[in-house]
This record gives sequence, C-alpha cells and structure tokens, in this order.
Amino acid sequence: MARKTDIEGRAIEAAMALAEEQGWEKTSYADIAARAGLKIAELYPVFASKTAILAAFSRRIDEQVLAGTDPEDAEEPVRDRLLDVLMRRFEALRPQREAIAAIVKDLPRDPVTAACLARQATGSMRWMLRAAGLDDHGLKGMLRVRALAGVYALSLRVWLNDDSPDLGKTAASLDKNLSRLEGWTGGIGR
Repeated sequence: MARKTDIEGRAIEAAMALAEEQGWEKTSYADIAARAGLKIAELYPVFASKTAILAAFSRRIDEQVLAGTDPEDAEEPVRDRLLDVLMRRFEALRPQREAIAAIVKDLPRDPVTAACLARQATGSMRWMLRAAGLDDHGLKGMLRVRALAGVYALSLRVWLNDDSPDLGKTAASLDKNLSRLEGWTGGIGR
C-alpha cells in the first residue's frame, strides 16, 4: 500500500489535471482515484471527498508561501508585506491556473464545495496575515481575515486572466485593493 504523503500528492495532481481537462463538475472521485493509480479504498482514508483534495491543495500552497517568509521583512510597511505574501501565493498557484479557472467556473453549480472552499480560503488568509506579521486573533483579527479574503478574491479574478510574466496586472490589482482597504479602515495593520 502506498504511503499517505504519496497518496496525497498523487491525488492532488490527478484532481488538478482532471479539473483542467474536463472541468471540476465532470470530475468524479472515482476518476481522481483512477488517474492517481489508486483504488478508492486507498484514497478514502486520506481524502473522503473531492473537496478534501482541494483543501489539501490549498494547504500545500499555504506551506509554500509560509516557507518563503523572511523574518527580516517585518520592518517593511504592512501593505508591502501583504502584497509580497499574496503575490507569493499567486506565484505558487500559477502552475495550476487552468485547473483553478475550471474549478472557479464550476463552483456556482456546487454550493457545498463553494462553501467548504470559502472556509478553507478564510483559513488560508489567516495564515497569510500571520506570514505578514499581523495578528489574527479576536474581533480585529477576524475583520482582518475577512478583509484580506475580499482583497484576495477580487485579485484572483484578475490573476486568472493575467498572462504577463511578472503578474503585473495582478500586482496592480492587489496594490489598488490594499490601498482601498487602507482608505476604508485606516489600515489593515492598525
């Protein structure tokens, strides 16, 4: 029997490839298992659903972003730190852009998955705040998480169509939306 980490990686890779090829709605759990070269009985103990596979993919992206955090960046302005963290996230997502576009396209027809992924995205934004050196506890922390999730969602739409090598349109969108957030709230870091 394959190791858990091997199963996780194979399932995530299969799920993303199938989403890109045929869309998320048409991709079944059995399709993912078959594409990964796994029996359903091997996949089930690791991932009980397609949504669980997407959540694991998101956590892997979180880990990549967190690994790139430099403690020396703590001296930078808050907006610059947030911009850097979110751009690292978009860079990490770039190899799977077509799959993500297919998943986003199919989400309106799958409200359960959409709700689960919204919860996962909120958790990811909590980690992005932490990576930028911002507190995420209490009411203020909850507001920061939700505000950053909104900025991220707006910029994700731009990112899906940004084919520039440096993701310039995405960076501009993030900068503009973070600036707006500062205007509305007096600064996400305060």
